[in-house]
Amino acid sequence: MSAPADAARDAGAARTIALAALLLGACSIAFAPIFVRLSETGPTASAFWRTALAVPFLWGWVMAAPRAPGDSASPLALPMLLAGLFFAGDLAVWHFSILYTSVANSTLLANLAPIFVTVGAWALFGQRVTRTFLAGMTIAMAGAFVLVGPSFGLGDRQLLGDALGVVTAMFYGAYMLAVKHLREARSTARVMAVSTTVCAIVLLPLAAVSGETMLPATGTGWLTLFGLALVCQTAGQSLIAYAMAHLPASFSAVSLLLQPAMATLYAWAILGERAGLAQLAGGAVILAGIWLARKGS
Repeated sequence: MSAPADAARDAGAARTIALAALLLGACSIAFAPIFVRLSETGPTASAFWRTALAVPFLWGWVMAAPRAPGDSASPLALPMLLAGLFFAGDLAVWHFSILYTSVANSTLLANLAPIFVTVGAWALFGQRVTRTFLAGMTIAMAGAFVLVGPSFGLGDRQLLGDALGVVTAMFYGAYMLAVKHLREARSTARVMAVSTTVCAIVLLPLAAVSGETMLPATGTGWLTLFGLALVCQTAGQSLIAYAMAHLPASFSAVSLLLQPAMATLYAWAILGERAGLAQLAGGAVILAGIWLARKGS
């Protein structure tokens, strides 16, 4: 077999592994609302512990893993700092939005991130999108609307919370674009370690002044926070960061719409929350949209 054919085969295998990592990462971060619901601390404090408890594990990974060529540069380069700041903004603004609007509204609006990622990838990286991809993105986002539609509410009091939900999507979209840029030269371990450390530093004063309960009262409460840190941050976000070195940023963002569907499934299995036909239909539509977006990427 010729060298170009071997290279094409290897690239195809790398993309397949990256896609599996991306979807597994989406399934992992979907546990976040479950852990937050079970947490004995406030929502902003839970966000802080999610990152702070993950920091030692991520830096241990950096020390244990072989150094990538790009990792020899300063770990506090501007894109690294921006990734941490963007993710801190995503978590903090999303939790504040929940105070003013429903969880359904906030979650739905936060999932507008694929729009901002697609526009940003086109403007910053010159990444073109096909009509097939745009159709898949539209279908997947429509599925997200169907998924949370039964509990979606509107009202004047919720206007601020809904606006913050959109800002959340902008922050997460910016975070994904920053990670995509960093993964072209930096290892997954270092990107996650530095950005998560910056995120924890930013979230600490926000949690401290929020007036929320900062420390869990029981061992079970600490286990919940460690689950949030290890399953959602260390494993979930690391899998997503790894995948973004091999997949288009816009497709990665669309694929993460799998998260609300899986969160609904987990809530049914773990918390006993009912999932009606609308939720099941929404999940199916999201999967169909992701498949179509993949065909168009």
